[in-house]
Amino acid sequence: MTHPAIRVSNLSKRYQIGVARNGGTNFREALVELVKSPFRRFQSLSGRGSAQEDFWALKDVSFEVQQGDVVGIIGHNGAGKSTLLKVLAQIVEPTTGRIEISGRVASLLEVGTGFHPDLTGRENIYLNGAILGMKRTEIRAKFDQIVDFAEVEKFLDTPVKRYSSGMYMRLAFAVAAHLDPEILIVDEVLAVGDASFQKKCMGRIGEVAQGGRTVLFVSHSLQSVTRLCTRGILMAEGKVVACGGIDEIVRVYMSSNEHGPSQQEWSEAKAPGSPVARLRSARVRDAAGNTVQNVDIRRPVAIEMEYEVLTPGHVLAPNVHVFNSDGVCVFIALGWENNSQPQAVGRIRSTVWIPGNQLAEGTLSVAVALSTLDPVVVHYYVPSAVAFEVVDSFTGDSARGPYGGSFGGMVRPMLKWDHEPISHEGRIAGRLVA
Repeated sequence: MTHPAIRVSNLSKRYQIGVARNGGTNFREALVELVKSPFRRFQSLSGRGSAQEDFWALKDVSFEVQQGDVVGIIGHNGAGKSTLLKVLAQIVEPTTGRIEISGRVASLLEVGTGFHPDLTGRENIYLNGAILGMKRTEIRAKFDQIVDFAEVEKFLDTPVKRYSSGMYMRLAFAVAAHLDPEILIVDEVLAVGDASFQKKCMGRIGEVAQGGRTVLFVSHSLQSVTRLCTRGILMAEGKVVACGGIDEIVRVYMSSNEHGPSQQEWSEAKAPGSPVARLRSARVRDAAGNTVQNVDIRRPVAIEMEYEVLTPGHVLAPNVHVFNSDGVCVFIALGWENNSQPQAVGRIRSTVWIPGNQLAEGTLSVAVALSTLDPVVVHYYVPSAVAFEVVDSFTGDSARGPYGGSFGGMVRPMLKWDHEPISHEGRIAGRLVA
């Protein structure tokens, strides 16, 4: 039986919020306390002092990561993901619990973690490698790859405090990802770089993972998690909610996700509209009728709106306008074909279905509208009424198939392909090609 790369047992981390402790553990903290003490006395006299309170960022966290696992850690903001990584990287001391780690650990949790600002890029590469336990010969063997990846050759002998944030970021990631640690820990820091650099980073993490090393990866991008990871850990309120295969963990997260406007309702007094009709609700739902925030790229998804007709005799056409995260309109769907008769007074529910394998992965926002077509009159148009995220993974029934690289475009249709062998003489299956 193989020994796990990481074993965490009953790990907890407590912070004290409110009034800080008296005094400090070092000169800097003691100086800060000295400066703050007059203000604390004023707070006490004014009755506005805050009581000290314990906050458990992590509480009784236990799990194991096997060697070679690529583990995505997901959860809402404040779930404890980043605190867990800092404890595993030995940046933060746990309050209670035990951690066993087998192998060298490289972490990229903040831009330039472990860098000295007064040293040059060249010197920081060797310093960081030495901190990771690498021999000088090992660092030298990887040196050119690191510099090429970071694209900082021109500034290699310049102190890193003079680097731009992008240069600093590129070099920090390049060092952490190229010095062959047994375990690589990466936080959401990749979001700092530009699009091309993020693509390089994701590709490098994929290479590290395919090389049999252990990777812990925190990201709010579910498409990145499902693309890179084989295992998942779902966290909430400082606790581990579930561990398992990444697809199952994402499904659990999707079913409990409440972080976006997947549903909205409007009261009678605030409902947008005109004297003809007004909008009462809108939501994103699946085939089972459940309101959903995250959608498997292979499954159909519906945009549903309910509106109230106030004045009879109008032919009304509901429509949806779908936008990607860059604000580009992906498509507009107009519901007129089955709605050609004047509507009577009352409440109507209109639903439009988007087939599976149609949309590209990413976050999409939906504007809902209601119009009269002849003449054209818009009775309401509500931008960003609802939103949802399309999530893709490595599956045979997705347009992605086994391909794991960047997959651009605003839509991801699964189109029909024909494949025919052609002979060297220009014949197809025995017949001459015209």
